[in-house]
Amino acid sequence: MDDERLWLVERTYTQRDLITLVYATPDGERYLRKERSGHLGGDATAAIDVAPDRLTRVDDDEERERYAAEASRMAEKHDPDATV
Repeated sequence: MDDERLWLVERTYTQRDLITLVYATPDGERYLRKERSGHLGGDATAAIDVAPDRLTRVDDDEERERYAAEASRMAEKHDPDATV
């Protein structure tokens, strides 16, 4: 199976110095959550390509709509490999 393009839809910082990045498909149906240490910096690329079997289904309708809207906004404003 070919990789799917996901767009950055959420970035959160925790008190434990972790950054959580959420990338979602353009339709908001599936997502991938990544965590990394905050001392590595908050920069991320606008999009990533991921194997479909690594994605989780979005069950909440409101979250799905929010992810789809944000993915669309990111795709319109940024090249996939742009640092955001």
